[in-house]
Amino acid sequence: MTDTPKVRTEFVVGEKAQLSKIITVMDIDAMAGITGDYNPVHVNEAFAQKTRFKGRIAHGVLSVGLISAVLGTKLPGPGAIYLSQTLDFLFPVRAGDEITAEVEVIKWRPEKNIIHLETRCFNQNKREVLKGKAVLLIEAID
Repeated sequence: MTDTPKVRTEFVVGEKAQLSKIITVMDIDAMAGITGDYNPVHVNEAFAQKTRFKGRIAHGVLSVGLISAVLGTKLPGPGAIYLSQTLDFLFPVRAGDEITAEVEVIKWRPEKNIIHLETRCFNQNKREVLKGKAVLLIEAID
């Protein structure tokens, strides 16, 4: 029997959570297969070498997926439903990069069960590769 995850209903401005993952070629190829985005800058090394990136880069949504993982499992956690997300892609992510996704509570509206968070991703060199803001509904489960 699986226990039902606990849904949090109280949050503090400034509270943070994060997770890290090393991006692999297999991750990039899997993302292409899942999304159908076979842009050669992601999947064809010979093509990508001729671009400004000088090699394959990960799909931007791969980093966004790490943010989603933090939101759905850590902060705010189970029961969180995306309402909106803004994103700025600042620097390319490549296979071998260790990406840390971090979220921070910037506003909590308990009367509406709505939480606003700053969302960011950094690489292993602490370079910010993505930033944005997310708004989520906390689905109360009895």
